[in-house]
Amino acid sequence: MHPFMDGNGRTARAVEALMLQRSGLRDTAFIAMSNYYYDEKTTYLATLAAVRAAGHDLTAFLTFGLTGIALQCKRLYSEIRRNMQEALFKNTMHEMFGHLKSARKRVMGKRQLEILSFLLKRDEIDWRELTTAMLPMYAQVQSSTKTFMRDIGALQQLRAILVTRKPPATVTTENPERPRFSVRPNLDWPTEITETEFYRRMKSMRKSTSFPFLT
Repeated sequence: MHPFMDGNGRTARAVEALMLQRSGLRDTAFIAMSNYYYDEKTTYLATLAAVRAAGHDLTAFLTFGLTGIALQCKRLYSEIRRNMQEALFKNTMHEMFGHLKSARKRVMGKRQLEILSFLLKRDEIDWRELTTAMLPMYAQVQSSTKTFMRDIGALQQLRAILVTRKPPATVTTENPERPRFSVRPNLDWPTEITETEFYRRMKSMRKSTSFPFLT
């Protein structure tokens, strides 16, 4: 059955999905294979050729398909886990920062919530890009850069964010480049912090406006 001129993969996958559904596989447990076939197109075509060469023995394709199902299950699990971690992270950060008592800390907490929300959407970002993106939020704040540094430093002390040092892109004797840093949310933070520990750290937090990893 070849109703289309461009390979007919969509027809084969539609029939495949229909057969799986009729075999009792529920839609809620359905694992889409299209991305796997697309990513492994060379192997996919080679496996189909091997099946034809072996007198339509499906063993090679079944092995290829089962490998794909395992891979797609891992991808789906990773996506579900990431979504659950993000949801828990959001709940934790709003719960913790939302109950700060002093007016000054509530204002600071509001800014830090904005930073964390931004990072959750980007996953990981270069320090300089983060600074460029966040500083407009501090436009009405006195000593905006120092205040931003203090807020970021506090998040680092709370372990709500993680900083990774990356090697410079190019380094020469004539043009030495400083190391680069990336910042990302610590998605394990909700399981590492307790309410008691959070407020203990907030109370004992250093007043420094410097960011240790930059010094």
